[in-house]
Amino acid sequence: MLRHVIAPSSGWTKASHAVVRDRRMNSDAKILLLYVQGLPESATGRPLGELAQKLEMKGRAYQQAKRQLIEHGYVHEWRGQGDGGRWVTEQLFTNTPLTRDEARAVRARLSPEAAGPKRAERLSAPPPSAQSPTVGEPTPPSAGGYVPEEEHVDENTPHPPSEAEPEPNPEPKPDLEPKPEPKPVPEPEAGHRPTPPPRPSPQLTRAERVLLSLRHTRRELLLGVGEARALAVEAAKWLERGLTESELRHALLAEPPKGGVRSAVGFLRHRLTHKCPVAPAPVAPPEPPPPPVRALITCTSEAEEDHVFRPLGDETECADCRRATAYANWMVDTDTYDFPPDMTWRQRFVAVTKADALRGKPA
Repeated sequence: MLRHVIAPSSGWTKASHAVVRDRRMNSDAKILLLYVQGLPESATGRPLGELAQKLEMKGRAYQQAKRQLIEHGYVHEWRGQGDGGRWVTEQLFTNTPLTRDEARAVRARLSPEAAGPKRAERLSAPPPSAQSPTVGEPTPPSAGGYVPEEEHVDENTPHPPSEAEPEPNPEPKPDLEPKPEPKPVPEPEAGHRPTPPPRPSPQLTRAERVLLSLRHTRRELLLGVGEARALAVEAAKWLERGLTESELRHALLAEPPKGGVRSAVGFLRHRLTHKCPVAPAPVAPPEPPPPPVRALITCTSEAEEDHVFRPLGDETECADCRRATAYANWMVDTDTYDFPPDMTWRQRFVAVTKADALRGKPA
């Protein structure tokens, strides 16, 4: 960086590097400090706010600059009541930071008594002047020499309107439309009380408590009781899907928008609706355990060779022998020896043997 600096020969103000390079004060506070420091003595009778208006520093900018100057000891204020009963605010400006005790010592040296009568007259307003009381007795008001007459209450009392004379023997008018009979109002049963409103579910209560606690972390998420109760319906769905209260709170506070939250209700409703976790899939019921494996037993049918099988229930013959028995009964009933093509030779032999036994023939 190239720098070209020419020291001014006139119209300059000395500024300490501690003031110019102070990072605790903003630029408005520094400019106001340098501006007041360079004013002549004749301009010190004005308040700091009026001097700041010369720099077009108003409103929030001035309040922030003044607060920083007070915090760092460049401006001190005392508010008190003068001799005339009026409240007066006295300001002390200094180009070096002073503590409260040091500022009182400087104020004692620059007190109104030491500064001359003009400053004392400016700080204390003149007392109110004494006025002599009004003399004489009170007189009634006059209106152009007219004396009002005495009012006579009895004479000015208005007469009440005369009552209308009743007509002699008025004829009854026939009722054109029958009047509906009043329905009897059912009396409440003894001991019957109105049904109380249903209590909210535990999830709704927990969700409402989480929504109301968000303001402790982020002030912009402040909700009313009615708003939190309306949003608790959507928040309860998160708890029903297995999330804890801390996980719900973290999901609502994470990733705040860069531009800030303009509407707490709209922001939370959008997040609760669009970031709701997926409901867990229903868990399939466990499969029943397989039946116990039974031991092998010997088939009791009249087969050529003994053989074993594993029964499924309480049967005593194997599947092939039971099928052969069924065909044997069919062969006896139909008197035929036809066999299906898928029947094994063992099944055919057993079927013929059983059919002959049923007919009474020797095997």
